[in-house]
Amino acid sequence: MNRDLTPAFAAALAEAELRPALLFEGQFATGWLRLWSGLGEIAWNGHTWAGAGSLLGIGGIDERGEVVASGTTISLSGVPLDMVQLAIGEARQGLPGRIWLALLTEDGAIIADPVQAFAGRLDVPQITDDAETCTVTLSYESRLIDLTTPRSWRYTHESQQALYPGDRGFEYVTAIQDKEVTWGRG
Repeated sequence: MNRDLTPAFAAALAEAELRPALLFEGQFATGWLRLWSGLGEIAWNGHTWAGAGSLLGIGGIDERGEVVASGTTISLSGVPLDMVQLAIGEARQGLPGRIWLALLTEDGAIIADPVQAFAGRLDVPQITDDAETCTVTLSYESRLIDLTTPRSWRYTHESQQALYPGDRGFEYVTAIQDKEVTWGRG
């Protein structure tokens, strides 16, 4: 897939020394969680992103030429109790999440317009707790997963009445579906 890169981003890719960073943004019931793969806080896109450092893990992001619904995972290890509560109490299936690939300048500032690597919706959170550490893993699926979901709405008078009672737009659909129409001379 072609990406629209800013000139500053393209120039940074051409440099011999790359300073990459990953940014994650996910919506939860009470608001957005914004993390990045470095330490400390960083500002980008009008928001402050908290540094998760090596505690942040991002699964493989698969991109193909054909239309395929793929997903990825975001994991946080060594998670404090309040983050576990966030994953348990505020994660809602279907809420959006995004991942960006950013490049940093020598002084740690983000070079203009990171590239969005993934956008999807939250599937399920999973919590793994053992004696050493606690890991919260969030699975995100592409919106293409909806292509496999059957739709119950049909282009019939009954479906239209369920959505808009009194609307007569599909009233004659059943009468004309098998009607033979002759064009020109019969």
